[in-house]
Amino acid sequence: MTETPSAIEALLFDLDGTLVHTDPLHLVAMRAVLEMEGLAIDEETFAKRVSGQPNDEIGRHFFPDRTPAEHRAFVERKEARFRELAGELTPLAGVVAFIDRARADGLRIALVTNAPRANVKHMLGALGIANRFETVIYGDELERGKPDPLPYCMALDAFGLRADQALAFEDSLPGLTAAKRAGLFCVGVATSRSPDDLRAAGADLVVADFEDAEIVALHDTSNWRRAAS
Repeated sequence: MTETPSAIEALLFDLDGTLVHTDPLHLVAMRAVLEMEGLAIDEETFAKRVSGQPNDEIGRHFFPDRTPAEHRAFVERKEARFRELAGELTPLAGVVAFIDRARADGLRIALVTNAPRANVKHMLGALGIANRFETVIYGDELERGKPDPLPYCMALDAFGLRADQALAFEDSLPGLTAAKRAGLFCVGVATSRSPDDLRAAGADLVVADFEDAEIVALHDTSNWRRAAS
């Protein structure tokens, strides 16, 4: 377990499963495009091979004999189907107020996701929170996505901060792995994975959502305001 940073200056958020619970929609979209290929997927395989994984890895898993261009085309079809399904989205309980409180305290806010830019734009627009993020790291513009630490390292570099000056929020095992490899204190959000799974993957704290008493206490007992003043 990483020691809680004593002077927090930034919060780094994943998107899918952390700000909004989208795994059910992603599963429906994946099933639809795989069915066109004559394939099927169950919830266990989805959780292990799709949820939180970089899109290039997803393509390689299902179609190991295809080219990278064919993998991209497949994933783009899946993401387009997801956006069709995600016309209306509801933020995870308490997350908007949590972010707004942090911003009022002077903290810097980043979005760090494996999702492609088109999904990010669509989802933030549907959630009505596009203006909350000073920095956005897009999955389809990365040399290496989560579970590699690169996305989180890029966010820290953009802010000019060390890992001990920020907190990460993640729901997936690849995301948690990326955050921990970057040296971050990571809060696991138990939407797509059980609390035990998140703790086993290295989560320093596990919450159900952003109204959870533990996350409220984390804010109230930290040095956020002093770090921002």
